[in-house]
Amino acid sequence: MDFTELRQAMVDTQLIPRGISDPRVLDAFREVPRHQFVPANLQAFAYDDRPLPIGGEQTISQPYMVAVMTEQLKLKGEENILEIGTGSGYQAAILAKLCKKVYTVERLKSLSDQAENIIKKLGYNNIEFITADGTLGYAAAPYDGILVTAGCPNIPQPLVEQLRDGGRLVLPVGDVYQQVLTTAVKHGSKITTEESVPCVFVPLVGQYGWQLKEEFKNEQEKIIRPRG
Repeated sequence: MDFTELRQAMVDTQLIPRGISDPRVLDAFREVPRHQFVPANLQAFAYDDRPLPIGGEQTISQPYMVAVMTEQLKLKGEENILEIGTGSGYQAAILAKLCKKVYTVERLKSLSDQAENIIKKLGYNNIEFITADGTLGYAAAPYDGILVTAGCPNIPQPLVEQLRDGGRLVLPVGDVYQQVLTTAVKHGSKITTEESVPCVFVPLVGQYGWQLKEEFKNEQEKIIRPRG
């Protein structure tokens, strides 16, 4: 398969028509080999307009969702960025093309190790991998931007505190059934928020997210099961 052509088609048919316009973001999507971040048996579908499973009950997000979240950070090239939820490593690779340094936190060591191996083979050298509770952030703060790739019940306060004044925090906020992509901008001790597109991400698990797997299962039952 000609993956270069498939990447170009992804940009031309999925990203540009939906309003992704930052030239640097579009170039990153033309360059980063998304097929390398999915299981071998799914590589033929890597540039389709949909998420794909990567193991551990996790997914690699739909290309458009990765693009719109990335564009919301408004990166210029000299930023230090924190990503919560390494997953496949694809989002970290996109960010690495657009900023100075990426710190990416994943709670599942097997996923983090897998992503790090792929990243090393591709030659990226500005990404640091951490296995930890991402809702607590990471000690290299403050960050110019923070991106969360899992659904949050609310905006985790530690992430707000670790954001530089004027920095941007992009994350899906809602219940386990559906979220809304939210961008928070820090102004001193306060933040302003703006909502954009509806989305569905796997739940963010941690001290400032969903506490336990059983907790978000119970929450799903509340949403699906009629009350009364």
